[in-house]
Amino acid sequence: MMRTPFALAIAAMAYTVAIAQGGNFYQDAEISWGQGRGKIVDGGRGLDLTLDKTSGSGFQSKNEYLFGKIDMQIKLVPGNSAGTVTTFYLSSQGNTHDEIDFEFLGNVSGEPYTLHTNVFAQGQGQREQQFRLWFDPTKNFHTYSIIWNPQHVIFAVDGTPIRDFKNHEARGVAFPKSQPMRLYASLWNADDWATQGGRVKADWTQAPFVASFRGFKADACVWSNGKQQCPVGTMETVATPGGRRGRGGGSSWWNQQLGDMSYRRMRWVQRKFMIYNYCTDTKRFPQGVPVECKLR
Repeated sequence: MMRTPFALAIAAMAYTVAIAQGGNFYQDAEISWGQGRGKIVDGGRGLDLTLDKTSGSGFQSKNEYLFGKIDMQIKLVPGNSAGTVTTFYLSSQGNTHDEIDFEFLGNVSGEPYTLHTNVFAQGQGQREQQFRLWFDPTKNFHTYSIIWNPQHVIFAVDGTPIRDFKNHEARGVAFPKSQPMRLYASLWNADDWATQGGRVKADWTQAPFVASFRGFKADACVWSNGKQQCPVGTMETVATPGGRRGRGGGSSWWNQQLGDMSYRRMRWVQRKFMIYNYCTDTKRFPQGVPVECKLR
């Protein structure tokens, strides 16, 4: 097992003042529910969510985004976290919403968390992939990233890609690309299903449960008043081979895709740590797995 994962190639660049860069929860987020169980701490640099038997808690970004790279450092509920779910995701609203999910399913002491990922496009999900993590996510903060551009949704952990959902609209596969999404995070009780299929319930003698967040950074195009405001250079037009004009330049996330090394690293993670893949669940899809599963 490697101690230092390969980093995704994300370049630094200058941004306009209008673009949210994160770093202060007072400026960038708001507690959305929990009746005081969510608290901004450390002068705005951190945010703690709490769950007890009465209620969980959650927060959301003040901005909506249409493409970007979203980073969050999270330290999960330690000890016996059975029945708890900590989430970090992007979502639009409505019956045909888009959504990009990180969910962390708790477990009894000594047993590993399950990292659950999913992608919804136009209200259709059922694209779950689940992983074990190669470290203890309760001891320290780790960075979970969503890279979302017109061609890819890449999930990364500490810079290591674990999943790449590609745009296969040409093959009839819906892709989230037209609905602005807000960031949401929550800690809630799901002991009817979260741990070992619901067989293990939350131990409320261990409450309150606490998940801690920091390092929220949105290197992203902000959607405001019906317009998209992007970091300088993100969508600039450049010459492409064959004389066509295309998008490129500034922000590497706009054109982010996995090179050979990143792809091999992702496949290594999937071989070693993936515990569920909807693309191989033939019992769930007796008429055949979804189209994207048959495409590289």
